[in-house]
Amino acid sequence: MGVPPAVLAELRAAAAAAGVRRLAIVGGAVRDGLLHQHYGWSLSGKTDWDWVVEGDVLRLAVELSQRCGVKRVTELQEYETFGTVALRLDGLPLDLAMARRETYLMPGQNPTVKPGSLESDLVRRDFTINAMAQDLISGNLIDPYHGQRDLAAGRLVFLSDRSVSDDPTRVVRAARYAARLGFVLAPEARQQVIDTVRRWPWSWHWYDTPEYAPPTLASRMRMELDRLLEKEPWREALDLLEDWQAMSLLDPVLQGDLDRARRLRWAQRLKIPLLPAWLAAASIPEAVARRLCCPGQQQQWLRQLKLLKEWLSSGGAPSVDASPAVWTAALEDQNWMPETVALMVCLKPRQWKPLLRWWGRWRRLRAPKTAQDLMAAGWLSGPGLGTELRRLRLELLGRSR
Repeated sequence: MGVPPAVLAELRAAAAAAGVRRLAIVGGAVRDGLLHQHYGWSLSGKTDWDWVVEGDVLRLAVELSQRCGVKRVTELQEYETFGTVALRLDGLPLDLAMARRETYLMPGQNPTVKPGSLESDLVRRDFTINAMAQDLISGNLIDPYHGQRDLAAGRLVFLSDRSVSDDPTRVVRAARYAARLGFVLAPEARQQVIDTVRRWPWSWHWYDTPEYAPPTLASRMRMELDRLLEKEPWREALDLLEDWQAMSLLDPVLQGDLDRARRLRWAQRLKIPLLPAWLAAASIPEAVARRLCCPGQQQQWLRQLKLLKEWLSSGGAPSVDASPAVWTAALEDQNWMPETVALMVCLKPRQWKPLLRWWGRWRRLRAPKTAQDLMAAGWLSGPGLGTELRRLRLELLGRSR
């Protein structure tokens, strides 16, 4: 699975000394290792190894530290609430987690977690292809849900008939894996997605009352979307979500959004986050962002976006062919945040070209003289100095196109 042999040897020895019954690599590292071994898939440079311990996690970490010494084992931290210990062994990050079992008291809420076995830890995972484990003590590959069979078939199968209703973020995760691996949803998995979307209570009339969306679910949904947009083939993944009619988990207006790919390509070009650029086409973008617990700054961009759109369409903005100085003065007098202007460029209004030029060039232009230059020439510190610097800057902009 790509773990250095010296690290594996130390883990096995420490596990035996600590009385650990089972120590296993689980999840994506096992899946990707099998894809590489049997189907020739290339392994990415960085692998996230999930380690599950059936036994005393802290005792294992202490034993490992005593065996290897403080030069080899560093940054040891215990997270008692989560039953995990994080450390580095020979510089390799290791997160050792207690084997656990989960129960969902209410759909969409965080599960209740208790100590469990390796088998109970595997059953809480999302897909059969992620519910395999390589036991480092016995050497056995543990595959209770036929993940190898589904890998060979190129399909995504949920572990239970309640997987999606318990945690709807698994819909987004399914799109991520399907896009990355080129897999398809098994028919029963697709039906789970359809049924959950049909029943899910985030309907359009709740936009202005985000407290109805469970905050834990909202945060997890946003994190899954961020991963999708930042690390996955997002165009394919979003097309899958649309095909599954799953956009209504966020906003029904995003279903059938024909400009989505173009808007997100522009966001990439302008180096702004993709999620607010996607949500910019929602019926009430700020409300959707607020419900998803997006960062406050992104919510502010979307709040201003509505006002900027109104300003551009109301006749208050300069004409498209107005000079750089006129556009710069008008935009900056309104105090639009630069990212708000960039989001508007992504929406491609009639005035998108001067907005793009302001974002990319005009706003970065500085006055030919500094405040120190003016003060050396006799100007006094105060509002007048700022006004003169602005006049010089706009004068310079007036000579450029």
